Amino acid sequence: MPKAVRFSTYGGPDVLQVVDVPMPVPADGEVLVQVMAAALNPGEIGIREGVFAQIWPAHFPEGQGNDFSGHVVEVGGTGSAFAVGDEVLGFSPRAAQAEYVVVSSGALAHKPATLSWEAAASVAGAGATAWASVAAVKPQPGETVVVSGAAGGVGIIAAQLARLSGATVIGTASSANAAALEDRGIIPVQYGQGLRAELERMAPHGVDAFIDTFGRGNVALAIALGVPPNRINTTADGAGVQRYGVHSDAQEQADSPAIWGELAELAASGALDIPVGAVYPLERVADAYREVATRHGFGKRVLRIRP
Repeated sequence: MPKAVRFSTYGGPDVLQVVDVPMPVPADGEVLVQVMAAALNPGEIGIREGVFAQIWPAHFPEGQGNDFSGHVVEVGGTGSAFAVGDEVLGFSPRAAQAEYVVVSSGALAHKPATLSWEAAASVAGAGATAWASVAAVKPQPGETVVVSGAAGGVGIIAAQLARLSGATVIGTASSANAAALEDRGIIPVQYGQGLRAELERMAPHGVDAFIDTFGRGNVALAIALGVPPNRINTTADGAGVQRYGVHSDAQEQADSPAIWGELAELAASGALDIPVGAVYPLERVADAYREVATRHGFGKRVLRIRP
């Protein structure tokens, strides 16, 4: 029997188990994918801990993970845009961390052959969230954009996409990740005390747009810097959205295989880097989430489902 991640009660990473499950069977309009890699995202921690139970309740035993890459091994019905053997990437809510997943043909995009499984697994979640964040603030050539948490899985992609628009991009991060940002054309700045003064020094003509992927006061900082609310997007500060009326666009606003395919082609061409900071086997899913929970490190954390 194939294996999948499951949890049967809300709690910390210790509630996660890798168990045997029945082989899923695709219905008409669906495909069965043998998963090669599945990404991990911070929001999944809140779901597992019950933080979002009133909005997105778990149905125990609950699966986990959303974005993945793999091979099509069976097609349900006829007329699908995918065939057995196709390499794909996609989004399957609370089901991706498994050896096999059934998914609608409309929730898949073709994976470029030169794109790694790990990078491809990060496209439909972190990549789409970054794309939506950038689209919300509409950076223009010659403008200055600040990205908070620019070394994280979403932040590093958003910062590069903003730069591809022609903007100058300043990324807040720890000093340990400064060189990695510079390598990708992003101007690093140390977060913490004195950040506002440092940003004002680095952008003497003002900050035009602000993308917040970290929370913890960054929306208020953007307002203090004079950024208009309609040029601010946050994926981590619901209170800031309510108070200031800023954007909160994320994966849902880029839930589109066409966008995923565009991002995958950018990554395959070398125009966009999707860095993967650590790869774990499926059996170490709990350890992987412990690292994700630290909110430190560079790039994405990914499970490698098959060697």
